Amino acid sequence: MKKALLVTTALIMGATACGGSTTAESGGKKEYVIGVSNLGLSFPFPAAIGKGIKEEAGKLGVKIVELDAQGKADKQSNDIQDLIAQQPDGVLMLPVDSGVAQGLADRLKASNVPTVAVASQVGDPNKRKLKDVYPGLVALVTQDEYAAGGKAGEIAADVVPGGGKLAIVEGQAGFAEVVNRYQDFPKSAAAKGATYEVVARQPGDWVQDKAQSACQNMLSSSPDTQLFYAQSDDMAVGCAKAVSAAGSKAKIVGIGGSKLGIDAVRSGAIAGTVCYKPEDLGKLALDTLYQHLTGQKKQDAAFVTYDTPAITKDNLADCTPQW
Repeated sequence: MKKALLVTTALIMGATACGGSTTAESGGKKEYVIGVSNLGLSFPFPAAIGKGIKEEAGKLGVKIVELDAQGKADKQSNDIQDLIAQQPDGVLMLPVDSGVAQGLADRLKASNVPTVAVASQVGDPNKRKLKDVYPGLVALVTQDEYAAGGKAGEIAADVVPGGGKLAIVEGQAGFAEVVNRYQDFPKSAAAKGATYEVVARQPGDWVQDKAQSACQNMLSSSPDTQLFYAQSDDMAVGCAKAVSAAGSKAKIVGIGGSKLGIDAVRSGAIAGTVCYKPEDLGKLALDTLYQHLTGQKKQDAAFVTYDTPAITKDNLADCTPQW
């Protein structure tokens, strides 16, 4: 994730039915209306997820009502209430805050609105495992964040063999990914013979400039840092600027597979990343909910994911950026 400055507008796509029914009949086929609570449409990653959702909706003949939480948990709460009032056939929710999202999922369940969480888990990541999907959800459709963090750890072990001093550029507080993307990083690195001492952790809030400042600060306090693990490509690129300015030889590993990240791997500014495909994720999320609504698949609380390969200069062709 991977985010730019937030804007203040909400985007509404598709029409909604009022006063009860949320569906229409077209040629004998039911037309579904699905609400989307997007965490922030001005962030590249969730915006790309939204694009994938809308493209798939066009193929399936589904109407989409998309609301923009603008990165604010309180606005997302209001958005969910607005969607419930419109009585959609289902909701796709991209959580702003994994803890707050528990109450939103409960509210949707109580209103009998089938819900799929997208791109981030619902529930405290320190207490609930990623694949232990929050009760009441149709599914959680996301990257396997544990596995992705593990792949980042494997890249780290290749570029800083044996281990050394590690600094972590974390995402914004409240996001489950801050915990989940580190979960398997150390054990995967250790499996390849690299053990790291974490000398610093600072938030970069998913954006370049804050990550650059965070890395500058961490280099000032620990100038012998050998490796930075940035929990998004945007932050990895920002960190690379700080490393270059300081004349440091520290290596940087990112995660996300963005165009910015892939270009940075190609240039050597960062050592590697993990390829996420947000447009594919959006399509997969909508398909999962659609299959539930049409009775094709009725298993609730399912964990649904896709492949996220590790990317270095050696296999750049394996990741076509979608954001």
